[in-house]
Amino acid sequence: MAHLRSRRRLALAVPVVLSLTASLGFLPSAASAAPAAGTVARAADGPSLAYVVNTRTDHRTIESVQREIARNGGTVVAAYDRIGVIVVHSANPDFGARMRAVRGVDSAGATRTAPLSAAGTTDEGAAQVLSRAERARLASGAAAGEEPLEADQWDLRAIGADRAARINPGSRNVTVGVIDTGVDDTHPDIAPNFSASQSASCVSGKADTTYGAWRPADADHYHGTHVAGEIAAARNGIGVAGVAPGVKVASITVAQPDATSLFYPESVVCAFVFAADHGIEITNNSYYVDPWLYNCMDDPDQRAIVDAVNRAQLYAQRKGTLNVASAGNSNHDLDADAIVDDSSPDDSTARTRTIDPHECFDVPTQLPGVVTVSAVGVKGTKSYYSSYGQGVVDVAGPGGDKYQIPDTPSKNGRILSTMPNNQYGFLQGTSMASPHVAAVAALLKSAHPYATPAQLRALLKAEADNPGCPAEPYDGDGDGVVDATCVGGKRVNGFYGFGVVNALRAVR
Repeated sequence: MAHLRSRRRLALAVPVVLSLTASLGFLPSAASAAPAAGTVARAADGPSLAYVVNTRTDHRTIESVQREIARNGGTVVAAYDRIGVIVVHSANPDFGARMRAVRGVDSAGATRTAPLSAAGTTDEGAAQVLSRAERARLASGAAAGEEPLEADQWDLRAIGADRAARINPGSRNVTVGVIDTGVDDTHPDIAPNFSASQSASCVSGKADTTYGAWRPADADHYHGTHVAGEIAAARNGIGVAGVAPGVKVASITVAQPDATSLFYPESVVCAFVFAADHGIEITNNSYYVDPWLYNCMDDPDQRAIVDAVNRAQLYAQRKGTLNVASAGNSNHDLDADAIVDDSSPDDSTARTRTIDPHECFDVPTQLPGVVTVSAVGVKGTKSYYSSYGQGVVDVAGPGGDKYQIPDTPSKNGRILSTMPNNQYGFLQGTSMASPHVAAVAALLKSAHPYATPAQLRALLKAEADNPGCPAEPYDGDGDGVVDATCVGGKRVNGFYGFGVVNALRAVR
């Protein structure tokens, strides 16, 4: 399964919006002029690739650009006129370069390096699925008023979510959209709170609302179901509880259905637009957009990816959607002078490159207005894998840590949640931290229904508990080697941003 999360955000010597705007150039029309009339496009003799073509949003420009797309050997998959993003397939090897020379095109580029066939997420390590015998043993020791497996959910108690549920479990008027590998809405802990009318598959780059299209391709695509349970598993006496068990959850599937589970840009563009247009208040994004871990603005293809996804997520924000994303599992300092990326592209042959995280952006995490989340374990300290960075991380949430062992029946430091086919399992990662924050944001939206995305971001930071930088050098895995350096103070720092979110405060 591809990287379901390893990420970061705009670096911030200047405000993030200004930094991204400057990097994109906001984007003087990338070209000088369209190809001369009568020019014949080069024969389509290359492999078929997907592209994004980003234009001005007036109808005349979009219609003109679509004509040029056809002339240059492209087929439009979806046109998002309101944000000026067109998803295209083409086998013309010169398609990207030719489209960048078309009048009205701001940026254009391939969204993958491998040909189209018949994601990346941020969980760390393999899932541990509970057997029926283990479930029965754990359920037999459940305390009165608890869900059968809640004793192993140390994460709920860490942020006061168990007590918050008794005050306000969240409003049915609030929906969290899980942009992910798909959600098994037949799971008995998810079914009571699932919103089918706000769910779809965006795998192709165009929304498919056929009933069940939002479900995972198979049981190995478990990531989205685990995330959904962390957010909104019902308190129904069956298995586990979510942080916000009274809100609704929707599934927007973006992962390729094969073993790679790659999350390509056109799928994510579709997901943000769909969420915005279907009244979803919060989205959870526990992934980075494949195939590049960091998208560098001096590369025309990667620049086009940043431009397209940013247009879509800004559109969602303007429509009232707060986007929450995980910071990544590479233990990278996202405010460093340089980072070595040896994993990109992840859909073909990766090559090692050194990037400047202030010029090469993790998408969508590092985009303006997106809430970036680092992970902590049961001790409340940074998880050994979690990326971090002063001015990059906004808040932290429980993501699990196998080296931080809780006093629970299973003694498992990872996060227990729902899995497809009525299963339950443990996972760890910033993938698991982000849905905790998205769920707390949903509780805040329930308490403050008219709050804007910017106001919700401010409330998340205001109610968070910041442990401050550790007094001793940070050695997350206990091997005697310093693994990371925390920069900042008690109020805000690179490990936790403004602190670990607090569900109880959110509902008081």
